[in-house]
Amino acid sequence: MCGIAGIFNRDASQAPQAQTLVNMAAIMHHRGPDGFGYHVMPNTGVGFSHARLSIIDLNEDRARQPFLNKSGNLLLAHNGEFYDFKRIRADLTAQGARFHSKSDSEIVLHLFERVGLERTLTELRGEFAFALYDQTDDAMYLVRDRFGIKPLYYVETDDGVVFGSELKVLFAHPSVKREFSSEGLYHQLIQVMVPGSTAFAGVKQVAPGHVVKIQRQNGKLTLSEDKYWDVNFPQAHEYPGDDVDETQYIEGVRKHLLEAVQHRLTADVPVGCYLSGGIDSCAILGLSAAATQTSVKAFTIGFDSDEYDETPIAQEMAEATGADHHIMRLNADDLYDHFVKTIWHTERTIYNTLGVAKYLMSQQVNQVGYKVVLTGEGSDELFAGYPAFRKDMFLHGLDHLPDSERKAWQELLEKNNKLFKGAMLAREEFVSPAFNAKMGFTPSCVQPWLSCGDIALPLIAEARRETLTDYDAGKAIAETLDETMLKGRHPLDRAQYVWIKTMLEGQILTWGGDRVDMANSMEARPAFLDHHLAEYAFTVPPHLRIKGNKEKYVLREAMKGLLPETLYKREKFAFMAPPAHTDPKKWQAVLKLAEQFLSKEAVEEAGLLDFEAVQTTFARHESEAVSIDEKVQLDAVINHMLGVQILHHHFVKTDVPQLAQQRANELGWHA
Repeated sequence: MCGIAGIFNRDASQAPQAQTLVNMAAIMHHRGPDGFGYHVMPNTGVGFSHARLSIIDLNEDRARQPFLNKSGNLLLAHNGEFYDFKRIRADLTAQGARFHSKSDSEIVLHLFERVGLERTLTELRGEFAFALYDQTDDAMYLVRDRFGIKPLYYVETDDGVVFGSELKVLFAHPSVKREFSSEGLYHQLIQVMVPGSTAFAGVKQVAPGHVVKIQRQNGKLTLSEDKYWDVNFPQAHEYPGDDVDETQYIEGVRKHLLEAVQHRLTADVPVGCYLSGGIDSCAILGLSAAATQTSVKAFTIGFDSDEYDETPIAQEMAEATGADHHIMRLNADDLYDHFVKTIWHTERTIYNTLGVAKYLMSQQVNQVGYKVVLTGEGSDELFAGYPAFRKDMFLHGLDHLPDSERKAWQELLEKNNKLFKGAMLAREEFVSPAFNAKMGFTPSCVQPWLSCGDIALPLIAEARRETLTDYDAGKAIAETLDETMLKGRHPLDRAQYVWIKTMLEGQILTWGGDRVDMANSMEARPAFLDHHLAEYAFTVPPHLRIKGNKEKYVLREAMKGLLPETLYKREKFAFMAPPAHTDPKKWQAVLKLAEQFLSKEAVEEAGLLDFEAVQTTFARHESEAVSIDEKVQLDAVINHMLGVQILHHHFVKTDVPQLAQQRANELGWHA
C-alpha cells in the first residue's frame, strides 16, 4: 500500500521537474515511509513518483516504483493490493513473461501488453488505484478500484494534468490552484458530496470502477471517462419468491466471504484485525483465526460512554477466538485534541469524531509494529445493515404487508436508533424531487444530510451564498447516478445502490477508512468489498437481507457458528463516537477549537462562512429548548464548520508547495 503521483504535460518537450515529483511523494510520506521512487520519461512530458509502504516483496530496490516495462514504453505507478496475483503471475510466466520483482503491482504491465486494459481490469481483484502511461499510444490511464477503496485525484493545469493519491499531493505542485468552489463548500457543510467531486475548484476524483483516459494529440490533451464495473442488482422480478430455500444463500455467503478473507491474509508482514462489537468485524476475526490457526492481533476502540461503547462484545469475541486483544480507550480530550491533524489527512469535513478515533487507532496499530489489518467495512452496504435501509424497506419494499405491521416495525426502528436521529436517520422526512424522479423516492440515507441545507446555506459567506441561490444539491447528486442501474430494481436495491455511490465512497472509505489508516502507514483491507463476494451478495433476495425486522439476516446465519449469542441476536448498532452534546468536557473542547478557527478574524480571513450565522448556530446548540435530535444535527454542522475552516488553514492559507519541499528536505528525499 503506497501513494502515487504524476504529471502529464501537453508539451512533450516540457519535462516535469524531478524534484517536484519527489516533493509530491514526500508530502504523503505517511502513505509510504519505506522508500520513494520517481521516473521522468524522456521526450514525453511525463513523470511519475511513488512513496512505498512495503508489504509484498520487502526488497527495497527490487520493488521500487514507478515500474518500466522491458521495452521502456510503459510506465506504472500503483497503490493498493492485487489479490490472487501469484496465480496470475504464474500463468503469465508460463506464457513467456519475465518478472523483475515479486511485487503484485508488476502483473499490470504484463497483462496490459498481452490483452489490453479492458481485459486486464477483469483480472484485477482487490483495492487499487494506478496510473499507466503508454508511450505507443501517447495516452495515460488513471484507474480506480470498483468500490473506491483507494483514492485517486486529478486536476488540469495550464500545462497539463497532475494526479495523486491525496489532494495535498496535487497541491504540492506549484501550478495547481488551491481554492474552494462554492458548491464544494456547501457539500462539505451538509456532509454528503457529489460523487467524483471535492471541496476544491477544478479538482476531481476518478470515480469507483472507472478509468480516466488522457490522450495527447497535436499538443492537446483530451480527457474521457469510462466505466468498467458497477453495482448491478438483478431486476426485481428476477428474484425467487419468499418460499426459496435460504440455505443455498447462507452457504454461498459463507463460502465467498471465507475466500475473500483468505486472499486478504496474504502479506510478507503480520496481519491483524479491527474488532468492534459488530457482526462484520467479529466475522472477519473469527474467519481469520480459523484460517490461520494462530492467535490473531485484534484492535478495538472503546469510548467513555456506555451508550456508544461496544468493547464488552468485542472482548467476548476476542476470548472466543484466542485473539491477542488490544483495546484503546478514548475520552473527549483524545478526540478533539486530534481533530485538526485528522482533517489534514481526511481532506474533507467529518460529521462525527469517529474519524479521529480511527486515526488514533491506526496510530496504535503502527506503534505495535503492524502494517496490515482486515476490517469489516462494506458488510452493511452488501447486506442492508444500516437503519436507513430498513426504513426504506418498510416504507417502499413491503407492499404485501398491512400498513399497521409496517408502521409498527418502523416505530420500533426509530425507537432503537434514537441515538442516531439527526445523523444516521433524518429528524423528519425530506423529499428531493430529483431523487424522486430518478428512482421513485428519496433514500433515507441521504435525507439527514440534504435536510441540513436550510442550516448550511445561511452559514456560507454572502458573496458565495448568492451563487448558490438556485443550486439543488439533491439534483447534483442524483444526476451522477446511472439510471440503468436503478430502473426495474427492488426499492431496497435502489437504496443500497445510492448509499454505495455516495456515503460508502465519500465517507466510510475516506475519513473512516483509507485516509485515517494510511495517515499512520497502515493498510486496511475490507474483505466484504471483494467484488466476487459483492457480485454474489447482489443476488441475495431482499427478504433474506432484511428478514422481518432483522437486518443482515443471511450474513448472521452464515456466521452463526462463530458469533457470540448476544451479538447474533441483537439489532445493528451504528458505530459512532459520542457527539459533543453528550459530554460537557467535549463541548468545551469544541469551543476551544472554535476560538481558534471560528473567531471573527479567522472567519473573515477565509471568506467562506458568515460569522453572524456561525454565532447563531452555536447559540441554538446551547439552548435548552432545542431537542436532542436537533442537537445531534447541529453537532454535525458545527464539526463541518470547523472542518472547512481547518481545510482553508491546511490547504489554502498554507504554502503547500513550500511545505512539500521542506518535507523532502527533512526526509533527505532528493532527485
